[in-house]
Amino acid sequence: MYIIAIAWLYVTVLMAATEKTITAGILTFIFYGLLPCALLLWVLGVKHRRHIRQKKRLLNEDVHDPDSADTKTDE
Repeated sequence: MYIIAIAWLYVTVLMAATEKTITAGILTFIFYGLLPCALLLWVLGVKHRRHIRQKKRLLNEDVHDPDSADTKTDE
């Protein structure tokens, strides 16, 4: 996923370099490169962030729950 984002940013840097003015180049890079790339990475990262959040919640439940085994009956 990141290689696609890097390649797209590279293409937009080259597009921005061919613009006639610096302002046009900066705006080209921002509106054709950074904003769409950031949106794409944010949308595609939602599933990953949800998965990480669920893992942390399960880990916290396991750590904070008392052990249900009664070890005193074995003594």
